[in-house]
Amino acid sequence: MASVVGLLEERELAARERVEVLRGEADRVLAELAEAESGWQEWVIARQRVGEVLSATPAALREPALLETSADVREQGPEAVVAASGGVGRVVPVWRPGADPQTLPEGYRAVVGVVVGQAGLDSGSVTGCREIAVGLGLEPTPARVEAVRHRAKRLVARGWLAEPVAGRFTLAGGRGAGS
Repeated sequence: MASVVGLLEERELAARERVEVLRGEADRVLAELAEAESGWQEWVIARQRVGEVLSATPAALREPALLETSADVREQGPEAVVAASGGVGRVVPVWRPGADPQTLPEGYRAVVGVVVGQAGLDSGSVTGCREIAVGLGLEPTPARVEAVRHRAKRLVARGWLAEPVAGRFTLAGGRGAGS
């Protein structure tokens, strides 16, 4: 018959081997977990960065010629339509007969002013976003041209401008500024 101490030593050895196997497995799982968490964090950061980029005001919109002040927003009457862009409201009134471009926020007013200036040179002219950006004194980088395009499209949606050709803008209905 085996001794009790011998039996205990066998069981202790089996338990120790099982612990070592589990520790090895745990180390492997922890390493795999750390790698998975790292990858996950990279995706979280990527999503946050993209969210910031998509919801942030482009650099061109921060230029003085395109900046809307809180005074611009307060001046808007009850007929104004609030358009949400990335959670930030921009108040752009819908065009009505007799509407004055001075009721537009400064950045939109500047875009309309450039289009009016181009229309004054040629009665049937259409103006591209790049030309509008240059007319505003902005460097025609893709980001700034895209910011101008966004403004022009919003002005089209509100009835201030027309887009007879994709990416080319003119005064809506051929009306002059302020009429």
